[in-house]
Amino acid sequence: MDVREQIRGLCRERNAVILAHTYQPGEIQDLADFVGDSYGLSRKAAGVEAAVIVFCGVRFMAETAAVLNPERTVLLPAADAGCPMADMITADQLRELKAKHPGAPVVCYVNSTAEVKAESTICCTSSNAVKVVQSLGDQAEILFVPDQYLGKFVERQIRRPLVLWEGFCPTHAMVRQETIQRVRREHPDAEVMVHPECLPEVQDLADHVLSTGQMCELVRTTACRKFLVGTEVGILHTLKKRAPHIEFIHVSPFLRCPNMKKITLDKILRSLQTLEPRVTVAPEIAAGARQAIERMLAVASRGG
Repeated sequence: MDVREQIRGLCRERNAVILAHTYQPGEIQDLADFVGDSYGLSRKAAGVEAAVIVFCGVRFMAETAAVLNPERTVLLPAADAGCPMADMITADQLRELKAKHPGAPVVCYVNSTAEVKAESTICCTSSNAVKVVQSLGDQAEILFVPDQYLGKFVERQIRRPLVLWEGFCPTHAMVRQETIQRVRREHPDAEVMVHPECLPEVQDLADHVLSTGQMCELVRTTACRKFLVGTEVGILHTLKKRAPHIEFIHVSPFLRCPNMKKITLDKILRSLQTLEPRVTVAPEIAAGARQAIERMLAVASRGG
């Protein structure tokens, strides 16, 4: 029996749902029940009814699902699929930062550990970071962790400084000004879209600075017929399925997250067979993290 058929059979048997990030390999996206960006996956995880959630992404995403679904089994088929950005700040480091800025609310990018989320006021994703920060009102200081480049993007939109942690995504940081300038010369008829985790000078050269979910929405309605894509390579599969009439050109062969590629069909099968590796979050940490995540979901669901 084909591995995909075995997986689907076990999903029925286990009452399992497969959630996959847009950076996952194409064959995993095609198998998943839901494919999305961090925000979309957070919303889906908050409302899932299955007994088992198989999370095809990296650890912080599976932790978010576990925080929102403490009564369900959450599986991460590759236990070593981490996130370097999430590892750039610890709960202790955030507590030290908070002590230096007493009373300042903390906006925590979801690309972070559950322990860091638990020390935060509210979470955000790349698609709703501006709205989340604005929801805090006229604060003297706002701490933003851990992604400095997403933080700088927010600063530009709201026209005020934030207290930024110096974390970053190693994959997106590989995109340089020269790369965008070169591909623009090679494809003058194309529009450029990049992720807000990219360097500010790269964002400055783009036509669109968007989360992966926003990129997928843009291509549904745009009149443009060629895009230069500045984010992780896995999204090309998603974009081509959403808009097969558009030509998508990846700006760099180095835009490949090794952790996002650790999950395979065989690992998903084994995970469903054994119900391992399971991701759990200690109740005392989960309580604080859940509050920060739910505050984000409440803000993001508001109109305007």
